[in-house]
Amino acid sequence: MVRLQSVLLGVVASASLALLSGCHKAADAGAADSARIILAGTSNGDWPGYGGNPGEDHFSPLDQINQGNVARLGLAWSVDLPTQLSTHSAPIEVGGVVYFTSGASVVTAVDAVTGKQLWSYDPKVYDVAGEKMRASWGARGLAWWNGKVIVGTADGRLVAVNTRDGSLAWSTQTTMGPNDGRYITGAPRVFNGKVIIGHGGADFAPVRGYVTAYDADTGKKLWRFFTVPGKPGTKDGEASDSIMAEAAKTWTGEWWKFGGGGTAWNAITYDPQYNRIYIGTGNGAPWNRNIRSPGGGDNWFLCGIVAVDADTGKYVWHYQTTPGEAWDYNSAMDIVLAKLKIDGKLRDVILHAPKNGFFYVIDRQTGKLISAEPFAKVTWASSIDKVTGRPVEDPQARYPTGQALVWPGTAGAHNWTPMSFSPKTGLVYIPQQEAPAFYSMAKTDPKSWHFPDHMQFTTGFDSIGTLDAPPPSPAPLSALMAWDPVAQKARWTVPLGGMLPAGVLSTGGDLVFQGNAMGKFVAYAAHSGQMLWSFDAQNGIVGQPITYSVGGKQYVTVMTGYGAAAGAVGSESARFGWDYRNQKRRLLTFVLDGKHVLPALVRQEMELVDDPALQLDMARVREGSDLFAVNCLNCHGMAAVGGGAAPDLRSSPVILSPEAFGQVVHEGLLVQRGMPRFQNLGRQELDALRQYVAFRARADRKRR
Repeated sequence: MVRLQSVLLGVVASASLALLSGCHKAADAGAADSARIILAGTSNGDWPGYGGNPGEDHFSPLDQINQGNVARLGLAWSVDLPTQLSTHSAPIEVGGVVYFTSGASVVTAVDAVTGKQLWSYDPKVYDVAGEKMRASWGARGLAWWNGKVIVGTADGRLVAVNTRDGSLAWSTQTTMGPNDGRYITGAPRVFNGKVIIGHGGADFAPVRGYVTAYDADTGKKLWRFFTVPGKPGTKDGEASDSIMAEAAKTWTGEWWKFGGGGTAWNAITYDPQYNRIYIGTGNGAPWNRNIRSPGGGDNWFLCGIVAVDADTGKYVWHYQTTPGEAWDYNSAMDIVLAKLKIDGKLRDVILHAPKNGFFYVIDRQTGKLISAEPFAKVTWASSIDKVTGRPVEDPQARYPTGQALVWPGTAGAHNWTPMSFSPKTGLVYIPQQEAPAFYSMAKTDPKSWHFPDHMQFTTGFDSIGTLDAPPPSPAPLSALMAWDPVAQKARWTVPLGGMLPAGVLSTGGDLVFQGNAMGKFVAYAAHSGQMLWSFDAQNGIVGQPITYSVGGKQYVTVMTGYGAAAGAVGSESARFGWDYRNQKRRLLTFVLDGKHVLPALVRQEMELVDDPALQLDMARVREGSDLFAVNCLNCHGMAAVGGGAAPDLRSSPVILSPEAFGQVVHEGLLVQRGMPRFQNLGRQELDALRQYVAFRARADRKRR
């Protein structure tokens, strides 16, 4: 077992590392060689970027591990990770070194063959963002370029670390101020010596989305593209940019006061063939269009794909998957580049499965729709018009009476966990899910609504999926789905447990790898979905696997454990027994005939706390329920049921002491462990919140 610890630079040059063929040389390649490595992607046996290849297909042609021998796959090594909130990142590998980020964007380098740590760099996020809710969310991935590893941080920095020794190469602040509501959770992408990054924040603050390109060697800002128009007639409105003037015509009211949203928090793809960047844009700010754009309108460029010139950031085309979005239907999911034969003609296409439940095939050159069909249960629209590219909506989905039950729900039919496209099978492997959401604005006044002054989950609805909803609908479902993008139909489906199914890897060995909420890491047959191999990872998995070759051997690496973003569905994953405090988080690496063995898993039943002398005021409990939903649910789970992404508060003795609860929640006693301080909460609100969690602990304890 390899534990993360500080390692001197001299160890990196030790004789044991020198045995690896070409090991670490590529990590220090010059700019020209770096560009070739990135453009080659996985074809040379490395995994140099988040999606493996510039086209973000999460596919490797490596076939040493295949259907005929995958049963021999065994653990090569494992790395124990500290107990922390975010262990869902996708690693990268270049030249025999695996780089990964965990916790608060801490970057670590390990030897790809042995798992031995080479160095670790901590950007000290909690020192900067300790008062912000976003501090605990971590990063989903990182990038490599010319002797540097680049990662985004929750406080909005883009940080480059030297691959030789883990020292800081450069750092730049990508947001417009320390408290502007923006944060970074997505992976940077590198192209043409540049690095591009977006940001999140539209669920918490009046944020106007943008992406920014920087010089990958120096961190110097090169260009920025806003994904929402600013106030017309002002410099902020980009009056000199004709496309922003056109975009403004699709908004109404004073949307700029609400930011607008459109944040590019995840999917960004570089297309070397057309020298373009494709930006996947997010939801509106707030979600409720009746507030941000009261007169209606498509609200360019929300929930769509925007193509811009890679050298200048100038607009080329855009396609909205959900015009005038009103349900948090992000298009910030994978934007995969492919060549498909459609109607006898080879086409350059984009493959895209956003939250709204339709699978899109889009022409890369023109941005025009080729086809779109539902890959999950969809009720907000019946179809996508092939001529106009627009959805044929059900008017009832826009809650004309103030309320509506809609499929998919806010989690979407596909969330941020990556899908994979295999050019060998022609299939897309989607981590698919099905669950509705109940939207209610019955108590919301659009004319008086405003974002709160503090960091708080805020959507523009008075409830989403709460007890005000109709009778319970079927339990949420998830699956690994093999989708034929030409025929626009599923070829096979494997049902999974829990929500937020893990990211996917497909390989030239006709294999599909995916972890799951049950704690298994599984290899499936790419053509049939038959399970061929399974490993007990001893913890739930959300992150995506990668594969690479070093010294003539193919390896597969995956990180175990949940990220804080999975906390909202904690009640789903909790039934598998994962406990934040007791469950091991690890980086696991597999090879044919690997002999490493994990220590036996010792399960401990979580003890829910209670004090019979504690008198609960049910009015306070109800108030606390609302406070929990907007302040705590994203990390600690619905109904305070944690699923391993963050501590289950029902088992914390802190909830029995008003003084201790205030020190942790209000004063920030545990900031360095990932628990932000909530100084926006007053004494009475803190008491209501504490009583709600204590009520949940007492009620669930009685049910056992």
